[in-house]
This record gives sequence, structure tokens and C-alpha cells, in this order.
Amino acid sequence: MTPPGLRPGVGGSHELVLDDGPVDAELVAELLAEALEHDDVRRVEIRVDVTDHPRLRALSRAGMRREGVLRMPDGDQALLARVVGDPQAGSHDGFIAMLNAGLPRKRVISQGLLHDADGRVLLCELTYKREWDLPGGVVEPSESPADGLVRELEEELGIEVQVLGLRTVNWLAPWREWDDACVFVFDLAPVDAASTSTWTLQPTEIAAVHWCDPATVAERAAAATVALLEGLPGSSVAYRERGIPR
Repeated sequence: MTPPGLRPGVGGSHELVLDDGPVDAELVAELLAEALEHDDVRRVEIRVDVTDHPRLRALSRAGMRREGVLRMPDGDQALLARVVGDPQAGSHDGFIAMLNAGLPRKRVISQGLLHDADGRVLLCELTYKREWDLPGGVVEPSESPADGLVRELEEELGIEVQVLGLRTVNWLAPWREWDDACVFVFDLAPVDAASTSTWTLQPTEIAAVHWCDPATVAERAAAATVALLEGLPGSSVAYRERGIPR
């Protein structure tokens, strides 16, 4: 039997049903606690207009965690849920979980500066965009930027690299369909230029790799990458935006 205030959802979850008035966080917390005591209720979720901040705050205080945003034709909706085993609403652990779920998730990327004996830098020719870029990729949740770079180059180029240290951090503004990101740029131990012939490139993302002099970088890379590489020699700047020291 479905508890009051809920209706069966998809995949074994239940949907929280509320009227359009103000949300009483304490009453919702009690309703959720009672509902999740039922053996057949393991998860309760609700969708809320992303612009309805009072309702979002009240539901968060009631112990529901934000899990993402659903793109809808008539306006985006935030998805919130509470599952069996979540910390009690209002407890220390529950408060931390609520804050963590509501914080922005900034994309983190790691890229490597890989040079050959002639000082040329390696750029990757990508399958999904016109501009060539430094090797690297998105860091996974709970993965360090350095470890993420090592993993990405092993997956995409089939090589093991040695991270020498952090060179700079570069913020990238939203671009085309990409959200903004913070890029950790690391120095890598140099490799033999001829070794690229033995690398195993990931065909879905990497079309080819190229050793590039400054002229080729300027011709082939995106403006932010060009600015970054032009400004790095002799610089100790720790932070940049779009490749330019801030």
C-alpha cells in the first residue's frame, strides 16, 4: 500500500506529492521518515522548478538531496530524492549531506605539457572538434587531477607518463556547447618523438597526435590554448583565465 503523500514512480521509486503552497520542511521530514519505514518504499523523489528557490530550500531542509537537473520543454526541473539509509534530516551528517548535494559541481580537466627533444609540444587532433588540444581530459569524481591525467593518457594514447609537477591552473569560460571548467596543466617528462608511432590511440576521441612548433600551435589550437602556450615560457604565473595571467 502506498503511504499518504506519495504515489508510485518509476523503477521502484515513489514520488512525493505536494500542493502548490509553501512547503513546511518539518512536516515533509516527518512524512518522509514515516514513508521510508514501509518495506516497499526505498526511495522518494520530487521534481521542482529550478527557479522555485523557497521550495528547493525547504525540501533540502527536510532531508531531500539535489541529484541533478532535468531538461524539460517547459522549463528545467531540479530532481531531489531521499533514500533509505540517508542521514536523518537536521542531524550533523544530514546537514553536511544537504549542503554537499546543493553545491555547484565545477568541471575539472587535467592536461599535460609533453615535449620532445626539439622542444615541440604534443597536440591531439580530436574527432569531436576542429581545434587541436593538449592531451588530457576530465577528472573523475574523487580522483586527483594528477591521477586523472595519467589515466586519461593511458586510455586515450596508450602511454604511461611521469607527472613532474603543476605548471599552472587555467580557467576556461563557457564555449560553444561546453560549460566552464578549471584546467590543471602539468609538466610531463619528455618522450622520444618517434615513439608516437607505437602509441595506441583511442579512435572514438583521438584522430592523430602531432608534435607542434609555435607556428603550428597558433594555426591549429583554440585561442585559449594558444594564449596559454605562448605565455608559459619563462613564466611562474600560477593562475590564468582563458590562458592569460590574472
